[in-house]
Amino acid sequence: MSELQQTLVLIKPDAVKRNLIGEVIRRCEAKGYEVVELKKLAASRALLEEHYAEHHGKVFFEPLVEFMLSGDVVAIRLEGHGVIEGFRSLAGSTNPTSAAPGTIRGDLGREWGTKVVQNLVHGSDSAESSSRELALWF
Repeated sequence: MSELQQTLVLIKPDAVKRNLIGEVIRRCEAKGYEVVELKKLAASRALLEEHYAEHHGKVFFEPLVEFMLSGDVVAIRLEGHGVIEGFRSLAGSTNPTSAAPGTIRGDLGREWGTKVVQNLVHGSDSAESSSRELALWF
């Protein structure tokens, strides 16, 4: 049996603007995960630059930060056995056009012709990232 974990889930500005907060949470809870903590906020540039620090200097860094500054974000501390891998599976692949049907990105996302892919949600990719990211957002 996998260990009990926590992960950071971000509902990005595109999903917030499209009123998909409830749908994302519904899918997490339907999977059996628990929302331990949740907050809606306008993220600061400093927070986003620290969150995406590993991408600093890459061509998509500034458009990504600008996108994340474009509206409110919902940060969720999600808990469950194997939740880190499980949420990433639930979210679907990064590109919403090729994300599998049944996933959040596959069912609800699409390409909009923007400078950076707007793909509705973020989920931590490892236990180390989860720990670092949860400390930033909560």
